[in-house]
Amino acid sequence: PLARMYWLRVVDLDGDGVIRPREMLHFYEEQVQRMECLNQEPVLWEDVLCQMMDMLKPAVDGEVTINDLKKCKLAGNFFNVLFNLNKFIAFETRDPFSIRQEREEPHLTEWDRFARGEYIRLSMEEEEDGDDGTGWDETMNDGGSL
Repeated sequence: PLARMYWLRVVDLDGDGVIRPREMLHFYEEQVQRMECLNQEPVLWEDVLCQMMDMLKPAVDGEVTINDLKKCKLAGNFFNVLFNLNKFIAFETRDPFSIRQEREEPHLTEWDRFARGEYIRLSMEEEEDGDDGTGWDETMNDGGSL
């Protein structure tokens, strides 16, 4: 919570406790320059602003307060868009399938999802290869190789 208050104060250029689009744009323009230096195609400001408002769901559209930031689990992403180019690019290029999984199963870690996916993949391979009745253990015990 203290970090959110700190970053709110950084972005709140006029010091009124509310972050407005013009203040966000001030910092986003720096990100655009960084993206251009790295030959990355910049994301249009209008699209970024729309994403941030959808992400934060502020009580008053276009006005972000500390209460809005406290209610949002993705507040870190909001600040990454404005200050951390590497995390912003990673956020922009994230896999939609992974996002859906995270929403559907928030109790699972990234590792849990990976392990489950690998288990399912290996189970399917075993079913496909297991038509002859021999399993992996039997092949290895017979001196077979992978």
